[in-house]
Amino acid sequence: MTNKQIIAVHGAPHGHWVGDGFPVRSLFSYDRFGAERISPFLLLDHAGPWRFTPASKPRGVGSHPHRGFETVTFVSKGEVAHRDSTGAGGTIGPGEVQWMTAGAGIIHEEFHSEAFTREGGDMEMLQLWVNLPARDKNTPPSYQTLTQEQIPEVSLGDGVGKLRVVAGDYQQIKGPARTFTPVNAWQVSLTPGAEIELTMPEGHTSLIVVQEGTVLVQGESLARASDLVELSRDGQQVTVSANNEVHLMVLSGEPIDEPVVGHGPFVMNSEAEIRESFEAFQQGRFGALATGEA
Repeated sequence: MTNKQIIAVHGAPHGHWVGDGFPVRSLFSYDRFGAERISPFLLLDHAGPWRFTPASKPRGVGSHPHRGFETVTFVSKGEVAHRDSTGAGGTIGPGEVQWMTAGAGIIHEEFHSEAFTREGGDMEMLQLWVNLPARDKNTPPSYQTLTQEQIPEVSLGDGVGKLRVVAGDYQQIKGPARTFTPVNAWQVSLTPGAEIELTMPEGHTSLIVVQEGTVLVQGESLARASDLVELSRDGQQVTVSANNEVHLMVLSGEPIDEPVVGHGPFVMNSEAEIRESFEAFQQGRFGALATGEA
C-alpha cells in the first residue's frame, strides 16, 4: 500500500454565530475550497467549545429549510434538540449523532435541550454537510438518530486509543448510518504519545479534522485543534502521532462527479433547480413544523 500525500493543513477561519446557540468556525466549505475538491462533502462547522450560562429560554436556530443534501451533527458536549417537518425529532447528547437527509426538502430547527438550557454548561459539536447525487436529490426527507449504543467502538491497541465507526466501515466493522454514496466517518481518540496507521480508500476524498489536541501526520506536518488536514485521493495509508490527548474526525468519501450549484440552504445541480427549490419552499411544499415545543 502506498501512502497518502498531505495536500495542505488548513487553519480554522474566524468564527461566527448560527442563531444564538452555536458559535461556529467553518473548517471547510464547497464555496471556499471548490466543490470538486472536497466532494462528496460540502461543509464542516466546528461549534464551540463554548460555555453557556443557565437560561430560561433555549438558545439555538429556528425554523429553516434544506434541500439536496444531508446534515450530520456529532455532539461532543452538551445536548441538542431537533425537530423537523417529517415529524421526526429528539435530543442527542455526548457521543451521539443525528443524520438528517433533506432530500426533496425539509424544514427543521435545532435548539439546546431543555435540561442543558436550565443547567448550562459546555457545548461542542461538529456539523457536516454531505452532498446527494442527482439521482437522490429528490429522495423523501428522513432522519436517523444514532445513539452511543448503536455506534461500534474499536480498540486501536492497549493504551493507544479507540475508533468509533459512525458511517462506512473500519476493518470490516460497519457503522450504523445509512448513506447514499460510499462515505466513512470515524471518530478517533488517541492517548498521549500514541501512533496509529489508518487505511483509507484509494480514490476517496480524505480529510482529518483535529477536534482536540495536536498531532503529527505522516511524520511531517503538525496539526492542532480545529485544523483540517487535506490528503491526496491517491494512496491508502496515513500515519498519525499524538503529542497529547487527541480527538479526531476522519472523513473519506467517493467523489460525486456532477455539477454543484448552491444557494444558502439549497444545494442542487443547476441554477434552474435552485430557482425551483425556492419556489417549492415558498409554496409550502417542504411541509411545516408542528406547533408546540420541541
